[in-house]
Amino acid sequence: MRSIQKILVANRGEIALRIMRTAREMNIATVAVFSEADRKSPHVRYADEAVCIGPAPSSDSYLRGDKIIQVCKDLHVDAIHPGYGFLSENAAFAKMVQEAGIIFIGPSPEAIEIMGSKLAAKQAAGQYNIPMVPGTETAITDRKDAKTRASEIGYPILIKASAGGGGKGMRVVDNEADFDEQMDRAVSEAQTSFGDGSVFIEKYITSPKHIEIQILGDQHGNVIHLFERECSIQRRHQKVIEEAPSISITNETRAEMGRCAIDVAKSCGYYGAGTVEFILDEQGNFYFLEMNTRLQVEHPVTEQITGVDLVKQMIFIAEERPLTLKQSDLSIKGHAIEVRVYAEDAANNFLPDVGKLHTYIKPDGNGVRVDDGFEQGMDIPIYYDPMIAKLITYGADREETIQKMTRAIDEYQISGVQTTLPFCKFVMTHPAFVSGEFDTNFVSTHFQSEMLIGEIKEDALKLAAIMSAHLLRKTDQGTGIVTACENKKPSSWKLRSLRNL
Repeated sequence: MRSIQKILVANRGEIALRIMRTAREMNIATVAVFSEADRKSPHVRYADEAVCIGPAPSSDSYLRGDKIIQVCKDLHVDAIHPGYGFLSENAAFAKMVQEAGIIFIGPSPEAIEIMGSKLAAKQAAGQYNIPMVPGTETAITDRKDAKTRASEIGYPILIKASAGGGGKGMRVVDNEADFDEQMDRAVSEAQTSFGDGSVFIEKYITSPKHIEIQILGDQHGNVIHLFERECSIQRRHQKVIEEAPSISITNETRAEMGRCAIDVAKSCGYYGAGTVEFILDEQGNFYFLEMNTRLQVEHPVTEQITGVDLVKQMIFIAEERPLTLKQSDLSIKGHAIEVRVYAEDAANNFLPDVGKLHTYIKPDGNGVRVDDGFEQGMDIPIYYDPMIAKLITYGADREETIQKMTRAIDEYQISGVQTTLPFCKFVMTHPAFVSGEFDTNFVSTHFQSEMLIGEIKEDALKLAAIMSAHLLRKTDQGTGIVTACENKKPSSWKLRSLRNL
């Protein structure tokens, strides 16, 4: 068993802080690396030591594995935690770390490589009785054969890049006449995004739900699952809202999904924290999609319903300790929802926004958790993912958790940039979400920017009326009455809307 005394977090922002906080609870020293754009970031101050590794672009800083490893050698670091994004699923980097005699807090390079290719992942999972979406087992090399297979499967089909994710290199084909054009686009985008133009085809499930299973595996062959997360509210094939547990599956399906997720992990000798993703069709059938070989953005909702600190477990596993948790020890308690607070304008096709956080006041109270990496007065840089924070609420049941989330969104005050908070509130109050009758097409089916703009303006008009009444009351100097509106702080997105009327 190896002992970790100092961890370098090869990441930034909220996930760097989240990892460092657990490390501090475990009396483990931390090292932050940062770009010139992040010099004043909270994670830099929080760490025991911090080193600037380059200019703002990630290619010159957070993706420079050689510089990160050199910092580890200079500061006698025992282990690297990659967080998510950047180098977290880079098999070559994980191998470099191991060859340098440093512990990589994550899976083996071999497991990352296998699961990093959707085709290789399907082939590995195929050793077990795991349901797969009908499609090709290998990359497409002959278009004539591919068209024949597509006809056998039945349109619509999905052309998917073997490498990468995030919706890149993915095209829906409704008929054979569109096959060649969509194939060219998918290959070109895959090559540009991932340096690998390999694509394959699958049957396109028209109204799927996106369900994922959290797993933990140790280096002694033990693997458990920590139940599921519902991740169907997405924009551009990327998640915006997640919750645990899902209301879309039965206990029997949950158990079977968990078994399949464990088998997927075993198929590549997986250890560490990972996520096995499935799609669920309208008939309740589920199919293996892919495996993410890292900690997920949405891991807090799993922590809330299980009481398990996933980062702490990752560190224990990296120290070669056997899992002390058994499947029979785990149960679901309560309900949790996470919304991603992006610097994006949901009323303008979710376009990213940049600027200074003139106002940044977080919600608080029972059942509210905010994982963030920003403070009031900081700039939102253009170089990285536009996520400002993750807002998580926890309650005894789903209804209570939604109520807490709605209240927390109203209390979250952000000005200076547009955010996805208005959209998240729209979702929380939408009948389709409340009833559970939604799928990955929620945005295209239920959301139109005009709806959001209308709601914002209506709220802004109400706010204007309240403020006018407040000003009128203040002219009466003799009453001594303090009205409720004098202490009322409207949410920042309402203030921005008022200025724009």
